Amino acid sequence: MVTTPTLEHILGALERADTLDRLQEASLAVRDHLKIDHIAYHWVDSLGDQYGCGSYSLEWQQRYIEQNYLRIDPVIQGCYQRFHPVDWKQLDWSSKAARSFQAEAMKYGVGNQGFSVPIRGPNGQFALFTVNHSCDDETWAAFTDAHRRNLILLAYFFNERALELEPDRTPEAGQALSPREVDAMTLLAAGKSRAQVADELSISEHTLRVYIESARFKLGAFNTTHAVARAMSRGLIVV
Repeated sequence: MVTTPTLEHILGALERADTLDRLQEASLAVRDHLKIDHIAYHWVDSLGDQYGCGSYSLEWQQRYIEQNYLRIDPVIQGCYQRFHPVDWKQLDWSSKAARSFQAEAMKYGVGNQGFSVPIRGPNGQFALFTVNHSCDDETWAAFTDAHRRNLILLAYFFNERALELEPDRTPEAGQALSPREVDAMTLLAAGKSRAQVADELSISEHTLRVYIESARFKLGAFNTTHAVARAMSRGLIVV
């Protein structure tokens, strides 16, 4: 009997991924866990070198490169201009070139639905984490509503590992979080809103914001979600 990996198992595999091949294995585990057609992670490092992992066919990857689809792909073009996750239906597919690209992609097994998380890192690093599936709009909306938070966390976990595998990268010195910062990050990681966290800790939302920003600075994170992901990956908080 084949068992589907749990999210905890996947995060553990990501934490242990010390090679790009293991990052690829972890990406397939995410696909199986979410029961979707495809997953893709694309990373452009600070030197301009590129790396990708995921489940798109080699034939489609080769076709994409040969045709230089990077220049017209609405997902790449749209996400490069955004800082927040985006459903593919929000992107501009109106041009003839975009429609032709989408039709060909589907012939190669790419689904009609997608959700992508753009990530920006140090020194111009850009990455994109995508989940992709074939289904109707209602089914996809239910999936993204149910998994949005975990997809964002997974995106940052993948990027964290990819950055750590970047050649000649200097390790970052870590700073310890205060007990209150740990409490705040833990409750946010558990899915509570800022108002709920402030109430549970018996502090004002302004004070909570100070704790969050302090933790984000210590973790070298770009936003709160990234801070939560880094705190979890480094074992500073346990959910």
